[in-house]
Amino acid sequence: MRALVLDRPGPPDSLHPTGLPVPEPGPGQVRVRVEACGLNPVDYQLAAAGHPDWSWPHVLGLDVVGIVDALGEGVTGTQVGQRIAYHGDLRRPGGFAEYALAHAAVVTAVPSALDAVSAAALPCAGMTAYQAVMRRLRLGKGETVLVTGAAGGVGGFAVQLAALCGARVIATASARNADHVLGLGATEVIDYRSQDVANRVRQLTGGRGVDAVIDSVGPGSATSNLGLLTYGGRLAAVAGRPDLDSVPAFALAPSVHEIALGAAYTHGDERARADLAAMLADLLALAADRRLDTMLARTIALEEVPAALTELAGRHVRGKLVASITSGPVSPTSPGRHTP
Repeated sequence: MRALVLDRPGPPDSLHPTGLPVPEPGPGQVRVRVEACGLNPVDYQLAAAGHPDWSWPHVLGLDVVGIVDALGEGVTGTQVGQRIAYHGDLRRPGGFAEYALAHAAVVTAVPSALDAVSAAALPCAGMTAYQAVMRRLRLGKGETVLVTGAAGGVGGFAVQLAALCGARVIATASARNADHVLGLGATEVIDYRSQDVANRVRQLTGGRGVDAVIDSVGPGSATSNLGLLTYGGRLAAVAGRPDLDSVPAFALAPSVHEIALGAAYTHGDERARADLAAMLADLLALAADRRLDTMLARTIALEEVPAALTELAGRHVRGKLVASITSGPVSPTSPGRHTP
């Protein structure tokens, strides 16, 4: 099969195309003929750092959509020929290839109203936002939430999901992205480059502060935003933990929620992995019903992934980039439940 591989840790431009054997599904796995794979910051971050569980060459790509073409032993509830989507295990080979393997518990069916490329824009960023908004913060109608980095993937999905919950959304973004973020459902957009975010939040809330924060920028931003919470407020930290010592003990009484989507594989159990599929199913249904914008910015070819990841690393890409991957049929090389 055709694949984009990394021979050793390095920058995105060290990725290169090559041929690899088509993988065979083991017990509890499905094999997917990949149609599309979404790009995420974690791809270039992992490329640079590597992972101790990898064998070389390694295939990146966590957000996979494709057609199931083989089932491993013990797999039920998933059918050969079914279009599925999943957020992959970063320890395993990913979706920048014509075929990939997935844990059967984490895959979910793609609604017929949604094409493969649009569906592949959802998993990592969408599920991270979903975990923050729906699972951890449990935002409700009438609450006010601050979303940082709102023009990015996680931030953009967080704005939309918070608005769907009936929350008032204050977002941070550059001035050039303000209209885009307002279109996603934000009530107000603060230009973090030219405005004092903390002062503006206090002005917009009459000094009260916000009920919740979704921070997708980093530990420093999360720490600064802790002080903007009202009493009993909640903060979801997507890109790094805040310093709790920055606020007085037993005063604001904030709750901090670390968002670690991929840890469902490394530290979670079957229930945690099943919830990956449940969250993605909800997102796909919302997108199919046109209640959630997948924010697909551009579709690229597999060979364009290295340059696109370099662009993504510049942190100024609005929305989502997705690689369209096509493949021809292969003959199965082992007996059992394979369909050519």
